[in-house]
Amino acid sequence: MEANFFERVYAIARQIPEGRVTSYGAIAKALGTARSARMVGWAMNASHGRDDVPAHRVVNRIGVLSGKHHFDGTNLMQQLLENEGIKVVDNQIVDFDKHFWQPEINQQ
Repeated sequence: MEANFFERVYAIARQIPEGRVTSYGAIAKALGTARSARMVGWAMNASHGRDDVPAHRVVNRIGVLSGKHHFDGTNLMQQLLENEGIKVVDNQIVDFDKHFWQPEINQQ
């Protein structure tokens, strides 16, 4: 179940457009498992080393880079987001609502 869940999470993460972000909870809700935001976070953590999963585009529900300590380098997550035109101040996305991408509900 866990591996399949992780792959479903990655399938949604791959759809996040460059310059946009979503939240762990939004992905969980889109999968029909609204209470599994933490499990989505575990999936994002497990994705490091996979170039096909843009984990840097997944943040917490208020736009904080809560997963940044899982990236190599002190500010790699922030640098990746800034390279896509997203401004980050004090580990939080500026204009979070403007950059937020809502996944379609019940993605497979």
